[in-house]
Amino acid sequence: MSDKLKNLIIRAITGVFFVTVMVLGILHPHGLIALFALITGLSIWEYTGLVNNIKGVKVNRFISTIAGVYFFLSVAGLRLTPVEGFVVFVPYILTILYLLVSELYLKNENPVNSWAYTMLGQMYIALPFSMINVLAFQQVEAGQATFDFLLPLSIFIFLWTNDTGAYLCGSLLGKHKLFPRISPKKSWEGSIGGGILVLIVAGVIGYFANIGATPHMLSIPAWVGLGLVVVVFGTWGDLVESLLKRTLGVKDSGNILPGHGGMLDRFDSSLLAIPAAVVYLYTLTLFN
Repeated sequence: MSDKLKNLIIRAITGVFFVTVMVLGILHPHGLIALFALITGLSIWEYTGLVNNIKGVKVNRFISTIAGVYFFLSVAGLRLTPVEGFVVFVPYILTILYLLVSELYLKNENPVNSWAYTMLGQMYIALPFSMINVLAFQQVEAGQATFDFLLPLSIFIFLWTNDTGAYLCGSLLGKHKLFPRISPKKSWEGSIGGGILVLIVAGVIGYFANIGATPHMLSIPAWVGLGLVVVVFGTWGDLVESLLKRTLGVKDSGNILPGHGGMLDRFDSSLLAIPAAVVYLYTLTLFN
């Protein structure tokens, strides 16, 4: 068996396993929280390992990871239970203060860079992943929350559809580079093709979601709009992670997923698509 075929098989097996775990996890409220808390922790751990290779940068991997996971769980708790909102974030704030103040005593070569990369990990990874809770758990009257697996699941369906459509259209028709400075393989033709496919899938999901006595909170046009938002910001998310890797001089963010690279390689698009989807949904509520 050739190495190319072997890598293709490994990539396919990993891909099937990855999609299965993601779908099964998202379908259950506690499964979703556990899954994305783990994803948040692994992603921050991977990120801090990458940036600590920069000369003069020393980010506290353990505490940064714990802080990011705690922030994710805090947002989940805030969406699930009618608790005093701010109180749940106090331990997170204290942790961030510690990470900032500790640089006074560590005598690192470049503490400002360490601060910057520490906070970037929280803003770039912990904050976006925590927004999946806003999509999944909708607040209703009397402080109760309802679980809607379709919204968070659809974000990943759109991203996977976009990747597949962009790859196929780009391979067949791609001539004009989308962003050659950052990602020379991406083309406008591929991006447009992937986007059109997502809009079709979004329309189909919207149609079936609104069949029956209890239609979904999003109409078919709103679902199509969500698909468009995910396509645009998912593409930017991919490019942002590519820029990060180019800056750090690495090809893959890690190797935790055989044939697919690291956690950031798999979730780069979602890191911008998830918060953008939240903003989109809240914008819709302003006009309803």
